[in-house]
Formats: sequence, structure tokens, C-alpha cells
Amino acid sequence: MLPVIRTRIYQRCLQSPSNPVIKCVWINRILVRRYSSPLEAAAADVPIKPTPANAPITHKQVGYWLLGSAGLVFGIVVVGGLTRLTESGLSITEWNPVTGVLPPLTQDAWIEEFQKYKRHPEYKLLNQNISLDEFKFIFFMEWAHRIWGRVIGLSFILPMTYFIARKKVTPRIRNRLLGIAGLIGFQGFIGWWMVRSGLGEDLKDQSGVPRVSQYRLATHLGLAFTVYLLMLHTGLSILNEHRFSASHAYRDAIIALKLPALRNFKIAVGLTGAMVFLTALSGAFVAGLDAGMIYNTFPLMGESLFPPKSELISPNYARSSSDITWRNMLENPVTAQLDHRVLAISTFAAIVALWAYSRRLPLPRPVLKATGGVLHVALLQVALGISTLLYVVPIPLAAAHQAGSLALLTMFVVLGSRLRVPRTLMASGISRSKIHRSSLLIAGVGIHANKTT
Repeated sequence: MLPVIRTRIYQRCLQSPSNPVIKCVWINRILVRRYSSPLEAAAADVPIKPTPANAPITHKQVGYWLLGSAGLVFGIVVVGGLTRLTESGLSITEWNPVTGVLPPLTQDAWIEEFQKYKRHPEYKLLNQNISLDEFKFIFFMEWAHRIWGRVIGLSFILPMTYFIARKKVTPRIRNRLLGIAGLIGFQGFIGWWMVRSGLGEDLKDQSGVPRVSQYRLATHLGLAFTVYLLMLHTGLSILNEHRFSASHAYRDAIIALKLPALRNFKIAVGLTGAMVFLTALSGAFVAGLDAGMIYNTFPLMGESLFPPKSELISPNYARSSSDITWRNMLENPVTAQLDHRVLAISTFAAIVALWAYSRRLPLPRPVLKATGGVLHVALLQVALGISTLLYVVPIPLAAAHQAGSLALLTMFVVLGSRLRVPRTLMASGISRSKIHRSSLLIAGVGIHANKTT
């Protein structure tokens, strides 16, 4: 049988929603065995060796718990964005991890808290006309953000301790959980470190508006994203191990995911996901500098694609001639917005290219669906970003745009998890050389099919 015909049969099988990947690869192996040369048929005969019953594997409950914890982190990112957009982040001027759990409970306590706020630049320069009731609103926004962080810490550390004590996790997952717990604790310190940057009299930006350091804001947001992605990735990995281990015929699924043609696709997924993360961090600089309040047009910035060079590279932001470029990139609102535009457009183009590339590969249906999901979320995120800019950063759109960046990263983690073979299965005894030979057989005919289309 011609390789091109075998490939088309295999691809149509994968595209059918009723056919699992294992069935399609099994059909392909039968076609190879019956209609190919003895050498090709021998390559398809990889023995199926079931996972040992005593193979260490993390309990499924841990995976579901991690996904729930990731959901809490997603929520605090949204609440944190609303706290910043309502300019509530500097309303609590002290960090009291224990006594700060309760808000002021009496009128005198509220007045005392209000007096503390009045001693700092935000009140003196921006909010001298604020009433006590208005102060209560911004106070509760920041208080809710901090309480949510404490809830995340407790809901992670207590179950983690239980799972480790009951030996429901493998040593590798245990170490990862301990690392995530450390990052959660460090995130609390980073949050206060960020708030402190907006409380000092000497830390006012060039526009005379007191705000937190954009460097510390980006660090705080980036660390929150990192914690979320680690939780999500680990949870999905654990559940994937159980999903694969439930079938003794997992060998075919491993072969499907180890195709040489998928190697470049996996690299492309990783690089594009990194671009999304970098674009999100650049968005933190846009937010920290209020850069979304200027040049509220798209695709032009004013009357051209790029603003004047004198605005992009201004000596006002430099401390010496050697740092004029990078300081403008990170401290000049005009340059920060241009950076974000360029990164966003480049990332979206990369996502479209990734989706187009996936259409030419013999990918399993779950991978194709996840790739399509990435494209759809990217389209929504671009629409939210442009709308946020054109309407001069309204709170609902801006909050949705920040949440959209995390949703897009979520889709990349889901896509990556569907391209990954669990380590426990790869270590269960299947010969790498046999997997490689069988993978070459399936992928080689796929190359012929792509050339004919």
C-alpha cells in the first residue's frame, strides 16, 4: 500500500470524534504489517508492556486539588487587577499578617485607619477630597485582595501537608509542591514590597502621580502567573498519568505522541507560550505606567504607526547615556505601549502560524482541539486589548484583558499537557529505539502526504 494512502486513512481516523488515538494507531499498524515490507512491519511490532502494579504514581485527588488551587490563584489575579484599576492598592499602609485579618470594626478604628492613609502621598496629591465612606470602599478592595492571598496559602499548605504525610504523592511531586508553597509565601513578601514602593515621599514618577514601581508590579504579577501555571501544569500531569495508566494499550498513545514530526511542533508551542508570558509582563509595565491612557488609537499611534523618536527615546528618563534605551523601554509610557503593541501583534501572528502548522500534521484530535482553543482565546484577547485602548481603559474591559492573558496561558498549558507522555509510562519498559522506529514509520508517510497537499 502506498504511504500516502496509509497516511490519509490514518489522518481521517484521527479527525473522527468517535475514534480514540489508540484505535487509529492500531489500524495504521495493521496496514503496515499487511501491506508493507518485512522491515516496516517489524518496526510496528512494539510489545505492549503494562505498567507495573506497584509503580509510584501520585493520587488523583492531588491533581484535582491542584486544579482547584489554580482556580483560586486565577481569581486573585482578577481581584488584584480590579484593586489596581480602582486605585485601591495603597489604601492599607501597614502589613500585619495576623492582626490584619480583621478590618476596622468600630468608627474610631476606621477614623484611625483613615488618618494613617492621609499621611501618604496618594492622599496628599490625589485624594484630598475623599470621604470616609469612599475610603472604606478602596480599603475593602485591598483588604479582600490580601485575605484572598491568605486563603490561598492555607488552602495549599494544609492539604499539601496531609497528602505528603499520607504518602499520596511521589517524591518528585512532593518536591514540586514544596517549591510552590515557598513561592506562595514569597509572593506575600513581594506584594508588600510592591505596596511600599508607592508609600514613600521620594517615590513619585515624573508626572507627579504616586504609584507603585512598575518593576515591582511586574514582579508581583509574573510570580502570580508562575504559581498558577505550576499548579495547573502539575495537576494536569497527575491526571494524565491516571488517564494513560487506565489503559493497558497505552503503547500506541505513546507512539502517537512521540512522532518526530511533533518534536518541532512541541518546540513551537513552548516558544509561542513564552512569547505570551513575555507579552503579559510587558502589559504589567503598561499598567504600572498608566501607558494605556495615551495614544488611544489603533493601529496608528497618533498619525503614524510609530510615535516621534523624541517621544520614544527621551533623555528625561535616562540617568546616563548608557541606559537611555532600556530605561525608556521600561519607564517611558510611550515606549512601553509601543513595546506591548509589537509583542502582542508578534505573538498573535505566531499563534496563527502555529495553528496553520498544526493543520498539516497528523496530530491526535485532542491536540488539534487544544490548538484551535488557543487561537480562539487569542482572538478574544486581541479584541479585548484593542477595545481597552480605544475606550481609554474602562475597568471592566481592562480587568477582562488581564484575565484574558492568563486564560491564553492556560490554553497553552492544556495544549502542552496533551503533547506530553507521562514519565511513569516512559519508564515502564518500552524500548526507546522501538518507539523511534515505529514513530518514523508513521511520521515518514505524513511527510509525503504534506508534500502532495
